[in-house]
Amino acid sequence: MVLPPALPALRRAAPVLPVVGIVAMLGLPVVPGSNATPADAVSGLVVLWAVVRTARRARRPLTATAAVVLGLPVVGIAVAASGAATPGDTLTGLARYLQVLVLVPVAVVLLVRDRRDARLVLWSLVALALWQGTIGVHQYLTGTGASYQGTDIRAVGTFGPTDVTGMATAVAFGLVAATGLALGAGARRQRLVAAVCAQALLVPLALSFSRGAWIATAVACGAQLLSAGVRRTAKVCAAAVAASVVLVGGLGLGAAALQERLTSITQVADAPDQSVVDRYSLWSAATGMWRGHPVTGVGLKAFPAHRDGHAPLALSSGSDTDAPGWGFRRQPLLSPHNMYLLLLSEQGLLGAVTVAGSWLALLVCGTRRLRRAGPARDCAVAACGLLVWQCVDFLYADIGGPSTMLTAVCLGLGAWWALARGATTATAAEAGVR
Repeated sequence: MVLPPALPALRRAAPVLPVVGIVAMLGLPVVPGSNATPADAVSGLVVLWAVVRTARRARRPLTATAAVVLGLPVVGIAVAASGAATPGDTLTGLARYLQVLVLVPVAVVLLVRDRRDARLVLWSLVALALWQGTIGVHQYLTGTGASYQGTDIRAVGTFGPTDVTGMATAVAFGLVAATGLALGAGARRQRLVAAVCAQALLVPLALSFSRGAWIATAVACGAQLLSAGVRRTAKVCAAAVAASVVLVGGLGLGAAALQERLTSITQVADAPDQSVVDRYSLWSAATGMWRGHPVTGVGLKAFPAHRDGHAPLALSSGSDTDAPGWGFRRQPLLSPHNMYLLLLSEQGLLGAVTVAGSWLALLVCGTRRLRRAGPARDCAVAACGLLVWQCVDFLYADIGGPSTMLTAVCLGLGAWWALARGATTATAAEAGVR
């Protein structure tokens, strides 16, 4: 009996398909008021599948270096959990942090065996970005997005106004992944398709009006381009500028709103808007908590309880969100919107050093491997770019919301490239974590 051509490829990709499933679940609409998402449920199954598959193979799953780097955040998280205000905060905080920063990334490392698996996950990120971006552009054109300056034009995709940066995160990850695939050593067709996708994703990223995502994407893509050479960097930048001029200047896609949003980046000190004032106030509260508890912080999920005792009077009670079908909501400000300050305030220096130190180790190890990437250069550039994007974006955001699962997957991809045995080799038999 001759099997259909697609079946052998599907069977070969089966181990990594659950990871792709996490990404796919993030394309579903978010249910208003729901804390759990289908992606969270699938992530639990992915961790279980990774454990079962590793146990069946009866081989050492991680190198000593990988075990140390990926397990380092557990130290700070566990100590901070012991200082949480209530047992409920201990359990929920510990579960969430371990899920996003340890368990899912480790599962991705175990399930991504070689560069073909990595490309499959990267292309799934691009596909999700195109899906969310298409919905976002439609929201802008039809006035059905989240409210921005009194008009429902902010592109939020399926994430809704309660997670206004969710679509920006998904689109930015897809853009960075596409840029890496376009700059790598893959087939010419792959490079062409990836380049077209990257150009197309600039539009919904712009219409997300997310300043943090813009800055992180510019830094990550700039680093990716520089790794490919100055000449190619100049060509790509020229193409991107030309596309921006046509879309914004020629077609007028959000020209006035985009100009105002871009200008606000440089006015954070002179004439900041209320969102910037709130951000600075939350940062001030976080540093105040850290000064009071410098080593172990105030405890997991304890930032809201200590916020008002350290925040200046300029802090507002919350941010307003509105969108057709969602209604007006007042969102409380429950975190400093800066992952590093959140670590310092809730986990102290111990948490900041162990968690952020793990990310720094991934960046260093991944960058060092770029020199010998060979045929896997596209995966290498994409994985390192995702790590750079996340580390920069954490200056303006923290974990929270449905899009957090994307953070876990991308940390896993970065860890696979930086730490997995044989990630630079050519064949599936030689690659991956055994």
